Parts: sequence; structure tokens; C-alpha cells
Amino acid sequence: MMRYLEYDFLKSHGLENFDNWVTVFGEQKTDWELAPAGNKFREKTRIAQYTGLPELMSMFKQVADIRTADTLKLNVPDCEYHVVNAEATEFQQTLVAELSDRADVINENKVDRSVDNMLKITSDGRKVGLDPRLIDPSFEDNPQTKLNICIENVAKIHEETKSDKSTQIIFCDLGVPHKKQSQTKDNENSEDEEKSIAELESLEEECDFCIYEDIKKKLIEKGIPEKEIAFIHDANTDAQKAQLFEKMRKGEVRVLIGSTPKMGTGTNVQDKLIALHNLDIPWRPADREQRIGRIVRQGNKNKNVHVYDYVTKGTFDAYSYQILESKQKFISQIMTSKTPARKCQDVDQQALSYGEIKALCTGDERIKEKLMLDNEVKELKTMVAEHNNTVYEMQDKITAFPEKEQKLIQLLENLNKDREHIKKLSIDPETKLPRFKITIDETEYIDRKEGAKAFETSAIRLHEQVGKPYLVGEFQGFKLSVKKIHEDLGGGVSAILEGSATHTIKLTQNFAHNLKKLESRLYSIDQKINDVNTELEKLRLDFKEAQSIVNAPFPQAEELEIKQEKPQALTDELNQIAMQEKLNAPKREKTNYFEQAQAKKKAFEEKKKAKKSGCISTADLKSIAQKISAKKPEPQQNADLNADKAM
Repeated sequence: MMRYLEYDFLKSHGLENFDNWVTVFGEQKTDWELAPAGNKFREKTRIAQYTGLPELMSMFKQVADIRTADTLKLNVPDCEYHVVNAEATEFQQTLVAELSDRADVINENKVDRSVDNMLKITSDGRKVGLDPRLIDPSFEDNPQTKLNICIENVAKIHEETKSDKSTQIIFCDLGVPHKKQSQTKDNENSEDEEKSIAELESLEEECDFCIYEDIKKKLIEKGIPEKEIAFIHDANTDAQKAQLFEKMRKGEVRVLIGSTPKMGTGTNVQDKLIALHNLDIPWRPADREQRIGRIVRQGNKNKNVHVYDYVTKGTFDAYSYQILESKQKFISQIMTSKTPARKCQDVDQQALSYGEIKALCTGDERIKEKLMLDNEVKELKTMVAEHNNTVYEMQDKITAFPEKEQKLIQLLENLNKDREHIKKLSIDPETKLPRFKITIDETEYIDRKEGAKAFETSAIRLHEQVGKPYLVGEFQGFKLSVKKIHEDLGGGVSAILEGSATHTIKLTQNFAHNLKKLESRLYSIDQKINDVNTELEKLRLDFKEAQSIVNAPFPQAEELEIKQEKPQALTDELNQIAMQEKLNAPKREKTNYFEQAQAKKKAFEEKKKAKKSGCISTADLKSIAQKISAKKPEPQQNADLNADKAM
């Protein structure tokens, strides 16, 4: 963003190249994180913290104005967050193990990256965590999956809030409804032109199995009227969306199912919203914020609302939350209304909640304990860094104190001398102020109008050298000079009165008014003396406080020392257990469910294509059937992939 919005500024400071920029503002760190399969740890080096944040944000705020919820203080409901854990089914565990096998094959370069790669594994892993039927519709429908647990929760809340007609939203970016078959490519292209950036960048995905239809069918079976359930994908025009949103606000539609891009900005259905269900995990923190923004929103009549995050232990859900965590760490600390610390460690309040969810996904309490300890240690290290920064600042204050104190003491002495001079001036009985007297170019004026005109004439002849005082005369016994102010400092002209102290006044175009400003500055000298006394008193208090801070040790040093030892001990213990389990684990027969699902899908597409062209032969049918039967899996519940049935 800085390269895009302030390239010239970066170039002038030698920071237009990323390598230069990251050398100044970034630090790399190697840390342990969950592997994509969600079943083991690995070491990874990343840019893990920013340095020089005050300078970085000062530069960025030349082009950015940051406003956050804590500054806006909007009237929104209180939100309670719930993490709903689902144990991985036996079949999901089998699929995750197969994903791990695929990852090993890729790492060993035994498969072409166009055939299989980590992006495909990650995509399949997300589907497995939600429902295996997203891989193949013929796979089992287990009541213990998080999809079915979500449906139970929605039905329960629907019944409990029947009297208030409270509404609910279910977010899911996987297994979205298919586009209508009648929609032509031309229509699709014209629609793309009207889509928002969020929709065009959307990661929502159609699959052979539609999650939305499954939810709707089961909710109807649980007694929810069909008319009270709606898909955002069925509202294709602005008019249809407006009509649907109005029904939601009235409680006529009580369950709305949709994806992040299609229910983002502009989805104002908050009036009766009581619960929001995150069935899958979005890739970007902004997507999750957009989701929550549908319910934690002005206009919601409920004072307390609920957000449910559904996770499946031991699956890619843990990895997905980890990705959100690593992205959110920096975003929340940089995009803030508060002044950032000098160093930005990877810990913040929202990231910690993601870390808790990630730990819950793993299932092993020791892993959860390690992750929590890691976060605590990182937070304490952040506090140490802030403490050290404060100590350095206080040391600078202590070093500068004698000189600053002496300057203020000298200024007070000079101001008091000027005050004594002013008290000796002749007083006008009418105004009760010193009689007016100004000398310009060695001519004395006691008439204000004449004095103002002479002052203006002399000032116009101001020496052209910027910043250099030009003596024009005297005012009430004080030397009077004028000088041009540099354009970078605001431009214009200032007047300088010199007695024992120096008094500077910014001039205006009205020189009669300027004379009053000169008088006001001199005759309010008592207030100036009080201000300097206050400043001197504050300087001395700050000096004492700085000394106490510098002499005090970091208060949680002992806690940090103890907690730094525990994570490493836990890591060693977990690694030892993992190695032992690997040695003692019985040989597992490798499965190929994903390959079978792909073969089946490819065969179906070939049949569909051939049928459409009207030239499918018996030989073609046999060939397709052989492809499927050659990959026939072991029998399992609801997973009969018999080639004849598939045809």
C-alpha cells in the first residue's frame, strides 16, 4: 500500500525496494507451527514482527486515516463467542491421514505438481473438516460432523426464540448452490462486470454436494417451515435482495444461509438477529470481521447476541485458524487508533482467541498448554520491550534535565526583569494601561493610527532573507524587529520584542490589530511567568518519576524466566511422544479415497460429455466402468462406489 500510495516518499528515503523496507521495519523469526495436515508440528521462518512502528505508522498515516470500533463507540449489542468442538469421525481421521500421505509424496517430489500439490491438499482438507461428502457425495453422512451439530443448534435456537421471531445467519463458503443451468455464459460475464471486488476475489466453491440444500432439508425435517429458510444465492438482483432482507428484518425468513462475499457490506438484516454460525473458516481476517459485522451492528434490537465457530478436532480447521491468527496478529496491532509500541510482537487479544481455537482443534491438552504458554511468553516479551523502551526514554529525559531546568530558570529571571520594566512605564489614566509609544526608524509615535501606518510601511520594506530578524525600532522600550517565516513553517511575518527575554508574535494584515497583539503579549507577562513556573514544576516531577522508573527492574522478570523454560520442556516431551507413537504405530494400509472420487468425477464428466454429443458407445461405457472399478475402495457405510451404479 505504501508503494502504491506514497512511492515518491519511499524513494526519497531509499525504501522503495521491499528488501530495504523489510530490513528497516521487519524481523524474521523461526517458530513451530502446525503442518497443513493438522497432525504434527514443523519449523517455519517468517517475518514475525515489525520494528520502528511509530515511524512506520507516521509514514503510513500521511495517506491513511484509521478509524476503529473503539474510537467510534457505536451502539451495538454485546456479543458472546462460542467455540463448538466436533470430534473427527473415524472416516474423517482416515481422510486426514491420507492427506498426510499425499503431502509426504509431494515433499519427496514423487508426483507432478500439476497432478497434486499443497494447495489442492489444503482445499481438500478444508472440505474434510466440514463434511466428507464435499469430496464425494456418496461418502457417509455422520451425525457427529460439525455440519450436523450446527443444524441441531440452529433448530434449537429457532424453537427457543419462536415468540420473538428471532433470526439466524449461517455462513459457509464451501458447497454453495450451483448456478442455474439455464444461465448462459454471456449472462455470467455480464454479472461478473457488476460483481463487487469481494465477490470477484471470493473463495466460495461449488462442489458436487451442496451444503446449503442439506442444511435446508434437515431443518425442514426438524419442523422449521420451508418459507422461513432462504439462500442468499437465490436473490440474484438488487430488488430480490431488498425483498429478502426485508423479510429477515420482519422475522418472516428466520434462517438465512449464505457465503462471505454475498452477505458482506450492504446486508442489513440485523434487526432480529440473535445468532450467527461460522460453519467454515474464511481465509482472511477481514472476511471474519465482515461476517460478525452482520450481527454486531447498529439497529439490532437484541442486547445480547451469539457467534458460534464450528471446528473439527484433528483436521485442517486447526491450520485454517492458524492462518487467520498469523494474519490478524499484525493487522490488529498496526491498524489501531492507539499509539503503537516500538516493536510489534505477534500477540494481541484477537489473535489469542484464534490461538485458543487452534489449540482446541488439536485435541491434546499439552499442545493447548504449550500454545497458551507461548502466547504468554510472547506477551511478556512485548512488555519487556516496552519497559526497555520506556527506560531508554527516561534515561534521555534524565540526561536532558539539567540543561532544560537551567533554561527555564534563566527564562524566569528574564521575564521577571521585563515585568519590572513594564511596571515602570507611564500609565494612561483612562485605559489604566501604559501610555502608547512606538519608535519606527528613529521617529517616535504616540498616536496609534500614525504608529500603525509607520509600522506597516517599515515592515513592507522587510529584508528579503527568510528567517533573519530586521530591526525597525522600539515598542515600550523593547527592541522591535520583524522577520519573514519560511513557507515550510507556515509562511507570513512575525514581530520580535527583545528585552531581557524574547517575545515573538505572528503578524496579520491589519497593523492596527498587530499593535494590540504586541501590547497583549507584554501586558500578559504575569500569565507567561505562571506558565513557565508550571512547566518548571512539571519538568522536576518528570525527572523524579524518570529516576524511579530507571531504577526499578521489570516487575514480571521472574515470571518470564519461569514461563520461558516450560514451552521448551513441553515441546521436547511432545516430540518424544510423537517419535514413540510413530515407532509403535501399527502399519496403516494406505487408502486412496480422493483418487477414487476424482476418477468417479472424471468418468461422470466423460459420460455427460459423450451423452451430450449423442455418440457414446458400449465400448466407451465399458471403458469408463473399468476406470471406476479399478479404483474400487474398501466397503464402508453409505459409500458403495460400484461402477454400474455410478453409470
